[in-house]
Amino acid sequence: MTRTTTAPAGTTAPAGAAGSARAADPAPLPLPDAILAHARTRPGAPALLWHERTVTYHELADAAEAERARLAALDLAPGEPVGLIAVKSPEAIALVLACLIERRPFLLPSPQLAPALLAALFAQAGARHHLTPAGQHPPVLPALTGPAPLPTLAAGTSFLLTTSGSTDLPKIVPLAQSAVDRFTTWAHHTFDLGPGRTVAGYAPLNFDLALLDVWATLAAGGTCLLIDPAHALNARHLLAQLQRHRPHVMQAVPLAWALLLQAAAGTTALEGLEHAAFTGDAIDARTLAALPALLPDARLYNIYGCTETNDSFLHRLDPLDAAAALPVPIGEPLPGVRTLIATDDGTPLTGPGRGELYVSTPFQAAGYLDRSRDAGRFTTQPAGAGAGRRWFRTGDLVTRDDAGRIHLTGRADFQVKVRGVAVNTAEVERVLLAHPEVREAAVAAQSDPLTGKRLHAAVQRTPGSDLNTLRLREHLARNLPRAAVPERLAIQDAPLARTATGKVDRKAVLPAPPRP
Repeated sequence: MTRTTTAPAGTTAPAGAAGSARAADPAPLPLPDAILAHARTRPGAPALLWHERTVTYHELADAAEAERARLAALDLAPGEPVGLIAVKSPEAIALVLACLIERRPFLLPSPQLAPALLAALFAQAGARHHLTPAGQHPPVLPALTGPAPLPTLAAGTSFLLTTSGSTDLPKIVPLAQSAVDRFTTWAHHTFDLGPGRTVAGYAPLNFDLALLDVWATLAAGGTCLLIDPAHALNARHLLAQLQRHRPHVMQAVPLAWALLLQAAAGTTALEGLEHAAFTGDAIDARTLAALPALLPDARLYNIYGCTETNDSFLHRLDPLDAAAALPVPIGEPLPGVRTLIATDDGTPLTGPGRGELYVSTPFQAAGYLDRSRDAGRFTTQPAGAGAGRRWFRTGDLVTRDDAGRIHLTGRADFQVKVRGVAVNTAEVERVLLAHPEVREAAVAAQSDPLTGKRLHAAVQRTPGSDLNTLRLREHLARNLPRAAVPERLAIQDAPLARTATGKVDRKAVLPAPPRP
């Protein structure tokens, strides 16, 4: 399964590639039907692990049946979505499963969003009713005035996820159940999910990573170790849970792996973990170099994807490359995924070069719920890409080398001008993360009447580090043009602020606007 080169842009990854469904396998059951089948045939098998509690498939099915009764008591029109405010827990899993069994679309935003944003999202989706899992207290949402919209949901829509957002209204991404089923089938075979196999679920339930951690695991009959969000940043708790339950598979944002390394302190190895993936953010060099020693039995992966398309690329790391902290490519397209790189003039790139990444996946949404927000994202362009195919413009800038490897270099929407010089803030973040004493980094640009943009940066330094701004500025000056060195540079020991989906919140780097 070693992945070192990428299928040429504009081509489809071969259907027989590693990780594709086996030709002899029967068509998989839809996700909720597969889980109920496990409850019937293996009722005592463990479905969920939560702290010291085990929830069997029979118990999960019973809890979902109770939630179905709650759904039946609501005055819901056919196809009308319901809103869920659910912090990850066994009860939250049962509530989502009840919606899946009922074929009831559900909007699952981050429960950490402000009440006004939650109310606006539910109104946009036409979700007149919202539910919280048993044992969780529902927030008080403000009443919104004006007529409720009539959302256009395609038949078969199940999950309605949201994009990252902390202060702005996130975009709603409807996913067809058939697309989710195709993804869970891929995950099943790629990571050998099934009975007797445990997967650690670190991400929040509303994050698209849960489609693999929770739902692909349950569809395959495996066991999901739910990491309590209340303790997700507690390094010792996280390490203790993994040591106690010994999962075989774990994917997580780089912060989680950095926390595990901090708790292990070079004296503990997580043996038995076979597949370890990082995703969602760039991983810092120090964390990457230390992973092979922490995970001696694991294959290491970099997974690239986004909420709109789900996973698109997978790269298997060579342990020597990881230990040397070499730049990590995004890998090969998943089976059935089609990719291209568009040059500055909008035409597909052939051969090595730079451009913006477009993808088309078997798992992607048809568009946002608010189709007015599709512009510039869901498209049939660029020219020459092939008629009739729906592409997603990722906004990620990439390079392809002579060997066909694709590396992320920045974001199209992170391109700014500072004193007339073009600067990509993602490249500044990459240089910050290359410093051995930097664990996390975020860079944001603020409008300035004189310079055009003013750069602000914040970093979390590694435990025990005495890194200061002078040394960090010297590192930046050695690797960046002068205009790209942030004017304001903050160093902290605590993790950086995060968005509702667990990514670093770059907006939090900017100073608060002055009071009027």
